[in-house]
Amino acid sequence: MNLPIVTLAGPLAVTLGYVVVYYLSMMNVLRVKTALSREYQARGETFDRYATHDKRMLAADRVQLNTLEHMPPFLVLLWLDATLASAPHASVLGGVYLLTRCIYPFMVGRALGGEAPRGIGRVIGISYLMLALFAVDLVVALVRALEY
Repeated sequence: MNLPIVTLAGPLAVTLGYVVVYYLSMMNVLRVKTALSREYQARGETFDRYATHDKRMLAADRVQLNTLEHMPPFLVLLWLDATLASAPHASVLGGVYLLTRCIYPFMVGRALGGEAPRGIGRVIGISYLMLALFAVDLVVALVRALEY
């Protein structure tokens, strides 16, 4: 099945958006690491990026790694749904999912403490719901294909 590129414009835009969000999270890690290195140096201390318990570094790492951890299942489900079920529906689900990825860093905040940040469960829940809806679309497409 060859879909015209215009049909896949939505999933393509969502994919590119996700890649931008991922690289922004990486740039934030570098920004936080650089700032902490300067702070430690000003105090005459050495900043060990991989052994630090600084809550700002932990928050930046968590955002970047969470974005990376979710990338493979999200992109696979997005593109399977777009090509096998419905590109417009995949675009909507993918857009909502991307929005949750954009909100996630603000929910985590600038520093991580001992408890989960308030309200983060809603953002995570919505993102998981979008993944589940992708899966439902694919199961429906599979059942329809098997009926023929």
